[in-house]
Amino acid sequence: MRIHHLGIAVESLATAVPLFEKLLGKAPESEENVADQKVRVAVFRLGESRLELLEGTSADSPITRFISKRGQGIHHLTLTVPNLAEALGKLENDGIHLIDREPRVGAGNERVAFLHPSSTAGVLIELIEES
Repeated sequence: MRIHHLGIAVESLATAVPLFEKLLGKAPESEENVADQKVRVAVFRLGESRLELLEGTSADSPITRFISKRGQGIHHLTLTVPNLAEALGKLENDGIHLIDREPRVGAGNERVAFLHPSSTAGVLIELIEES
């Protein structure tokens, strides 16, 4: 297992991307719209991990709701697993509250699933299947 990325909720990619370009000394590797999750994503690769800046695309986007409650900042931590379906089954059997019982498609067309923060010390954790 390793840290795949940190998701950072931002009000505006137009404002946040230039700031992170200055902080990291480089442009994002990619930007994309993930319609299913109502989010625009800018990805900065940092060694084996990356930072994903997340901007909500609608008022009912999870990112927009997060920012309205908590402000901009770290939204989630993503960890890799070798087999996502198997990991979800094991975690659910171990009493972890799952947001996603089945994998879904995330940024980069990767298979992902979220664990509920009520079961993970208040941290929203996303699992991503290693490719």
